[in-house]
Amino acid sequence: MAEPKRKFTPEFKLEAVRLAASGDKPLAQVARELGILPNLLRNWRRQVEGRAGQPPADVVPGHGQLPSQDEEVRRLRREVETLRQARDFLKKTTVYFAKESR
Repeated sequence: MAEPKRKFTPEFKLEAVRLAASGDKPLAQVARELGILPNLLRNWRRQVEGRAGQPPADVVPGHGQLPSQDEEVRRLRREVETLRQARDFLKKTTVYFAKESR
């Protein structure tokens, strides 16, 4: 049977990220000492870095979930990047076929 999912407070997450950022120990060792997985600590660090201009209490939401507005912004940024790639591909294809038809 699987273990119940543990929940961490925003304060715990911020302190864990601060410990990892201090540079005294490798991230994996800090995570091991805190009893969490290194990937979880990396995710928290990314969240903290991505929300640097906001008040500390809001940096890492209580259950590790981003507020819906932030999720929407990330989704839209991914979509914009996908559309840019498609546009660039179509431009290159147009140039190729324009040369072929001459």
